[in-house]
Amino acid sequence: MTLEKSTTIYEAVQEILSNGLDGLENAVSILLNEAMKIERSKALNANPYERSEDRTGYANGFKPKELKSRIGPLSLQIPQVRGDVKFYPSSLEKGIRSERALKTAIAEMYIQGVSTRKVSEIFEKMCGLEVSSSDVSRATSLLDDELGKWRNRTIGKIRFLQLDARYEKVRMAGSVVSAAVLIAVGVNDEGKRSVLGVSVKVSEAEVHWREFLRSLKERGMHAVEYVVSDNHEGLKKALQSTLGSAAWNRCHVHMQRNAMSYVPKVSMRSEAGKDVGTILTAPNEEVADILLDKYIEKYKTSAPKLALWMENNVRDGFAVFKLDERFRRKLRSTNMLERLNREIKRRTTVCSLFPNEASLLRLVSAILMEKSEEWESGRRYINLDDEMA
Repeated sequence: MTLEKSTTIYEAVQEILSNGLDGLENAVSILLNEAMKIERSKALNANPYERSEDRTGYANGFKPKELKSRIGPLSLQIPQVRGDVKFYPSSLEKGIRSERALKTAIAEMYIQGVSTRKVSEIFEKMCGLEVSSSDVSRATSLLDDELGKWRNRTIGKIRFLQLDARYEKVRMAGSVVSAAVLIAVGVNDEGKRSVLGVSVKVSEAEVHWREFLRSLKERGMHAVEYVVSDNHEGLKKALQSTLGSAAWNRCHVHMQRNAMSYVPKVSMRSEAGKDVGTILTAPNEEVADILLDKYIEKYKTSAPKLALWMENNVRDGFAVFKLDERFRRKLRSTNMLERLNREIKRRTTVCSLFPNEASLLRLVSAILMEKSEEWESGRRYINLDDEMA
């Protein structure tokens, strides 16, 4: 079988025949460039220079890009389009997540004090790539830009909101402090969940939560019906001033843990915990109220502090009863955020002290962006179809 010299395959084969394995970079570049042009034609529904009523847009030249790979740098020409059609080559789209993971890993190593030499050795063994100090700096800078765009992206309609904070040690103004990492997770009108935002503040004071919540609204978050969080006073006051129309529900898991500190005897904890849980998982608010009165009376003598605490606090967890009962289990607590926090802790434990707020924000944002994109591209968290009245 003979190949026409004008064909792309012929050009790629000639590169290998002429230069051996050293010609692989050019051969792969040639094939990828041709594949991207073919894919662009399919996206436009027309070949180059073809007149077609079905055409969805027009070719608009190429954008050069050098892509690092295991066989060496690939010189690519990314096809561009104009018109209403959106296009990006699938062969490169698949590599975006890997490239982001690579940049995140480089930045994370850098944050945790791994030397550039060690980073280079690791990536050369893993990927066949050398990483210089300028690569580390560039990767960190590119990552910061990417993470900044993600943190400031437009949000849209969010029906259900979960809020929580965790603390990490950070060096600030020559001192080591516990900085608060504020996190917001939302469920949209399609039942999909995503990480809406993250911010590093010096504390959970009302002013910081209020600033964080306002930033979410400025980015387009609206129509919030229901918020679940712990009982932090600063957060509660911030919610009243920014999302006052939304129903607030105190996290049931936090509430049950808190109840245990009012139980006078260790032997009573199991029973008291079950009783509080029975109230919070009642079929409706009316039954929950009846159960609450029953258990307040039960503990008036044996655990008076618990009875008083129940009277003053348990109704803070009743807003969940206004939701469709199918959704309550997933929305009655901040367990979803607790799992996120465990993942963050797993990654931040290695770095016991962050050199500044920016380094902490960078690492946490990278973790949350990856998780959020996994959620957004996956299955619905809640099925809102045929929602009951």
